[in-house]
Amino acid sequence: MPPTGPDFRRLFDATLSPLLVLSPDFTIVEVNRAYLAATHTGRAIVGRPIFEVFPDAPSGDSVAELRRSLETVVATGRTDVMALQRYGIPTGDEGTFAERYWSPVNTPVIGADGQVTHIIHRVEDVTEFVRAREIREVNEQLSQANTELDAAGRRLREEQRAKDRFIATLSHELRNPLAAATAATELLALDMPDGHPALSVLERQLGTLVRMSNDLLDGTRAVTGRLELVRERTDLRSVVDSACADIRGLFGHEDRTLDVSLPPGPVLVDGDRLRLAQVLTNLLSNALKYTPPGGHTEVRLTVDEGQVRLTVRDDGIGFDPGQAEDLFGVFMRAAPVGPRSPEGLGLGLAVARTVMELHGGTVSAHSDGPGKGATFTALMPVADTTAPQPPRPLSAVRPPRRHLAILIVEDNTDLAATYRTLLERQGHHVTTVHTGADALTATQADLFDVVLCDLGLPDIDGYTVARGVRARPHGKRIRLIAVSGFSQGTDHALSHTAGFDTHLAKPLPLTDLLDLLEHP
Repeated sequence: MPPTGPDFRRLFDATLSPLLVLSPDFTIVEVNRAYLAATHTGRAIVGRPIFEVFPDAPSGDSVAELRRSLETVVATGRTDVMALQRYGIPTGDEGTFAERYWSPVNTPVIGADGQVTHIIHRVEDVTEFVRAREIREVNEQLSQANTELDAAGRRLREEQRAKDRFIATLSHELRNPLAAATAATELLALDMPDGHPALSVLERQLGTLVRMSNDLLDGTRAVTGRLELVRERTDLRSVVDSACADIRGLFGHEDRTLDVSLPPGPVLVDGDRLRLAQVLTNLLSNALKYTPPGGHTEVRLTVDEGQVRLTVRDDGIGFDPGQAEDLFGVFMRAAPVGPRSPEGLGLGLAVARTVMELHGGTVSAHSDGPGKGATFTALMPVADTTAPQPPRPLSAVRPPRRHLAILIVEDNTDLAATYRTLLERQGHHVTTVHTGADALTATQADLFDVVLCDLGLPDIDGYTVARGVRARPHGKRIRLIAVSGFSQGTDHALSHTAGFDTHLAKPLPLTDLLDLLEHP
């Protein structure tokens, strides 16, 4: 029996590529199973015009291209390969389409007379390929964006580090001359026990410069989240009393008054005594700046339901109530900048808010309007007296000495000479050197009880000096005190590691230095 030829209809229907056979007028005359499956249609489409079966979907843009291709095949008798097409397939729900991507080829079937009798329309569903390519392109774009973000982040971090270095250096450079001027003012005060009008001016203006320098450094740390606390059980009543006593003299200028109301007993909080004093000083400085001559400021400390409330109220220029939150922004001021504006950088309130938040508290501002004064309220929790306090390190008890042998290591010759004179006036024996190498030479013998050492020396830094002194056989007996314009938390940690007993920030008031020398 001769071999049986293939059943071309079965072959056509079994072909994996979706196929559609069209007449020259674009009527569907045959379709295979792969095409029906790909397009979610049935054999009912046979005998219908293709553009009736597949009208342009809302998301489609291919009907015009398909018509052009089919017309080209009929007119030329040549195969036409279409570009990648996006075409929506009806989902079965009325008016809804599933967006698909197709790769179509239209091939003519030529009759004996050379005319086109049919068109074989073959398509491949390449939706997954296209989407994979789109995902790959998106991933590449994301990768590129992440690379650019990483580079931008590195630039920002470097700019932040550069700014921090600049602020730290600026603070150090400002504090050296401020320390010398402050010490010189204190020396003049000793020489003029009856006082002098110029001295009060110097004290006020130097105090303002010191606060501005501190605000500049602390404001940077507050913005970057690096303001640090040294917590201990603290009597806030004594903090308020001391801070008000320190600044009361400034309120006496131009007949301003300061009234202080404190509870009769201690007000215990877990906090940083110096930072809490800074909050009140900043609030009082703010009241001082914005209260006219003859103005009045009240400070009130109360305790209510586990909360400490510190209120500073003045009868100064006030502000628009809607401006209250803005006042705590960096470089914000209640009064516009101008020739008659009070001095200041607009950092004090920002620092105060950061300090209070670090203590688990808040600070807020209120005014009834311009010219109606202002009230600043700081809140924080009282100490939990039932919780154990962290142990405090024990220090060796040293008997107070009236006459000490002191070495001052300071490259600012004006400051070194002034400190020397001030301390010699108190009966101490003082030697000054201006380099780290000279300090190491001077401490080779057991001559000094105390070394006051700057950190930013011209040859070797103060940390190296401290390590060298501690390495001596008698080095553990000497009190090492760092006195520097560098006073960030990292500076304190480095000085402690190097062997310093204490780290003090410039400018250092004489009374604080003498108290430290008398009470180790």
